[in-house]
Amino acid sequence: MILVTGATGLLGSHLLIELTQKGQSCRALYRNKEKIADVRALFSYYFHDSAEEKWESVEWFSCDLLNISELDEAMKNIDYVYHCAALVSFFKADFEACIKHNRLATANVVNFSLNHQIKKLCYVSSTAAVGVNTKGQTTELNKWEPGSEVSGYSVSKFLAEKEVWRGIEEGLNAVIINPCVIFGPGDWNSSSLAIFKAAKKGMPFYPPGSNAIVDARDVSSAMFQLMNSSKQTERYLCTGPNMRFYDLFTALTKKLGKRRPKYVAPKFVALIFALSNELLGHMTGKRSGVSIESVHSGYKSISYDRTKIEMAINIPFHSLDETIDNVLNGSHFILQKRKI
Repeated sequence: MILVTGATGLLGSHLLIELTQKGQSCRALYRNKEKIADVRALFSYYFHDSAEEKWESVEWFSCDLLNISELDEAMKNIDYVYHCAALVSFFKADFEACIKHNRLATANVVNFSLNHQIKKLCYVSSTAAVGVNTKGQTTELNKWEPGSEVSGYSVSKFLAEKEVWRGIEEGLNAVIINPCVIFGPGDWNSSSLAIFKAAKKGMPFYPPGSNAIVDARDVSSAMFQLMNSSKQTERYLCTGPNMRFYDLFTALTKKLGKRRPKYVAPKFVALIFALSNELLGHMTGKRSGVSIESVHSGYKSISYDRTKIEMAINIPFHSLDETIDNVLNGSHFILQKRKI
């Protein structure tokens, strides 16, 4: 039996697609029952007439990873664990929450994986937990270092990954995957897909930095292959195309029929806007839009070397156009299902 944490999230839901497509049975952990409906719609989008058959392979299990008794029960009779659950936020007010839901929850998953003697753990870390090579492409060997412009999310994922390395030292068979920004069909109000919502409104301004995006289908495939290989005690960057934010925003606005970005946003103006947005979010409790940490990220130029994962497994990464089309078509399908 396979356990998937964060199964209602963007990556977790796509991992369920990958696993059930491969004939695997899964125990899927969730906290918000309402989100399961969108995962079911995702099954219909990818599997069409065989969706119900695949859906029957999933056992839904309510579990808070910070609740010891619930997690202990969820881990019973489990052989393999995919730990996808995480809180993704670049708002400074969410720092403690990120530490709790990323580091502490991961420590619990590691501890119970050891206690229940699972066969293997695949942990979803992040490129945010890898150091940046300012003189060339970043690899798995670049050492993460703290700094004034390092996000709280980055700190929490670095500490969470350390919990996995600690588990490995204690005898845990584990592999770590470090994806960049993940795109796939889902809720445009959450995490990485918020950029699609912004692009739909039009994006006259753009940051001058660069980074990489990756298709949720590619990360899911990589995780499955790594879990079913002899690879262990290793971390792997899982990144799609490296690109300038200008090129990404241009591609998005073109697909959505909006005007492409024209102006570089001055960093000091972006920071002022982000500060006011964070103050508003602190007062209302709502987290949306640009943050101070996301502004810093937008002005950095980072590229990644994915040679290691390409040598380890067979994974033909989707192109940017293929990924965007899948996000638009799949998200529209899910939205229509909600209205039925």
